[in-house]
Amino acid sequence: MALDHYISQVHLRKFYSPKLGNRMYAIRKKDLKAFTTNARSVCRIEEGNTNPYLNEARIIEEFLKTVEPDYNSAIEKLQSANIDGDCIYVIAGFVAYVLTCSPAAMRLHTHPMRHMIKETSRALDSNNEIPCVPSVLAPKSFTELLENGQISIHVDPKYPQAIGTTSIINLINNFGNFKWEILVNTIENSPFFTSDFPVAVEKTANIQILNRIVPLTPSLAIRICPDFKHASRQGQYDISFSGFRYIIRHLTRQEVMHVNRLLVQCAETTVFFRDNHAWIPDFIKKYSSYRVGIRTVTIGKLHWVTNGIERV
Repeated sequence: MALDHYISQVHLRKFYSPKLGNRMYAIRKKDLKAFTTNARSVCRIEEGNTNPYLNEARIIEEFLKTVEPDYNSAIEKLQSANIDGDCIYVIAGFVAYVLTCSPAAMRLHTHPMRHMIKETSRALDSNNEIPCVPSVLAPKSFTELLENGQISIHVDPKYPQAIGTTSIINLINNFGNFKWEILVNTIENSPFFTSDFPVAVEKTANIQILNRIVPLTPSLAIRICPDFKHASRQGQYDISFSGFRYIIRHLTRQEVMHVNRLLVQCAETTVFFRDNHAWIPDFIKKYSSYRVGIRTVTIGKLHWVTNGIERV
């Protein structure tokens, strides 16, 4: 069986420590256990990229062939501000893959689907369109059994993964036509972290919009700032990325700590880093009890589901 990496090894290798050779430092959020590892040994699942709901069960592997071989050159282009369409496609593709196929992504995407099924079931039950429950459970209705936890709704995480896989070009199109901030970190004793879910969410002044912050190396990250002006409409794509804009920002120490705080909070289980500075364990401990979750935003009669950082 294939051991598929849901965080590309080419990404993780950027965080190898010069002191360790081909390894990096890591801390597990659950128990704060510290260890060292290489990219091959972490962020992988047996048949993680095999999806039985797709006609071609391993089609995502074909997609990764258009991203991973050019990842290092894309980073070099960002570092030199020599950004072209290929660079944008590769970085946006990496982000889209994480948001589609990682365990955190599948966990998040099952929530709205479970909610939709639950609400549909209630509506059907109220219209007597669901068969009577077994006599052993009577006289309770399907809805009552659902509410008191006697029955539950399970969504196979592979199903939302399949839906995400079919939409991955749409994600690339959107990310590649948004504004990017290229975040340069020159604070030597505060390098950027990465993790097993290295796409942190960041609130903006508009509660409907979240930025995405993605570490690329210990000294380089991007902030993707949505405006949706160039987002795909009705299957129309702009893979020339004519809407792409960027600025370069050299961060202060406080800004670097803000980014690292979000990266720790949004990590699913494990934080990885290049340099084993004395402040890091306590910093990770402080923010280890958080993760990316689902929240419902309500304005008037409008409701929509979005991501947010929650305490667990």
